[in-house]
Amino acid sequence: MRWNPRLEGMRAYEPGKTIGEVKREFGLHRIVKLASNENPFGCSGKVKKFIAEAGLETALYPDGYATELREALSSKLGVGPRQLLFGGGSDELIVIISRALLSESDNTVMPWPSFPQYRHNARIQGAEVREVPLREDFSHDLDGMLKAIDKKTSIVWLCTPNNPTGGIIPHEELKAFIRKVPEHVLVIVDNAYHEFVTDPAYGDPLDLTEDFPNVLVLRTFSKAYGLAAFRVGYAIGSEEVIAKLDPVRPPFNTNVLGQQAAARALDDQAFIESTRQQNESGKDQYTRFAEAHGLTCPRSEANFVLMEVKGSADAAADELLKRGYIVRSGDKLGTPGYLRITVGSREDNEGLLAALEEMLAQGVPEA
Repeated sequence: MRWNPRLEGMRAYEPGKTIGEVKREFGLHRIVKLASNENPFGCSGKVKKFIAEAGLETALYPDGYATELREALSSKLGVGPRQLLFGGGSDELIVIISRALLSESDNTVMPWPSFPQYRHNARIQGAEVREVPLREDFSHDLDGMLKAIDKKTSIVWLCTPNNPTGGIIPHEELKAFIRKVPEHVLVIVDNAYHEFVTDPAYGDPLDLTEDFPNVLVLRTFSKAYGLAAFRVGYAIGSEEVIAKLDPVRPPFNTNVLGQQAAARALDDQAFIESTRQQNESGKDQYTRFAEAHGLTCPRSEANFVLMEVKGSADAAADELLKRGYIVRSGDKLGTPGYLRITVGSREDNEGLLAALEEMLAQGVPEA
């Protein structure tokens, strides 16, 4: 078979172990998954009611235009219907964008560490990947990213809040950066964790699409809305940019249940506010623990924290796994010596922190 040579050495995304796998491996009865930044509080009651009562025509294709969801989202965001592009989560949107703009003759600029799918899809397209390290305080090095841009740059990726570090790009800094980016470069502002942000310096990056036609904002229903299983993400930008990207989108790429569930989730902003408040309370638990134990835990505006463990993050994650807690090792995310921990319910946070304290008292092996 004549495989694309650019796939040589590339590995598929490796999700963490499932709850069932951990139960079987360690003989545990209760497992707490705090590894994938899902919403521990589930989804809106309106969505649950809809799912219970939905009568679906399973033999028919979904609405390829996602009309109901498009109209609901257009109204909520105050943008035109043709300024929206839907995908199977943000992941598929990243695939669509990369396929539409990147080739062997292009380069793309991105921060590191950040969401690895930017790099992954650029490599599949054969583009040169230019990664600009975050600063010591985990903030984006926007000046460094500007210096990395040249005539062959097609896409710049910005992740705010950033995954896996949780920091934001303040609105005024973001706007000043975009003003300096050449017009031929598409600037992607990935806002997967938008609904969790409470820092007023964040503003709303969506406003930038009005003044800069080369800006595209990505958001998702997988995180705060608690609909990760349905895989619905969306992009907002100028009609011209969306029209160029839309032919790359598979014709029926969001399913019937996902479209309708997302439309109903939008109608329950009280659930989002409750989620945000509980998330803030949970982050405070981790902040107090870090301060009490002299550990670095940078301020996160997402629904996860990056917690220092003063040793091998892989070893720490394995030890927590044995105690029934699934987290992500920073050794695999570009943040060695740290764990990325999804903020869970108060009870689950307390349990994980107790397990972490016990583990730290025993000493975490060096990498």
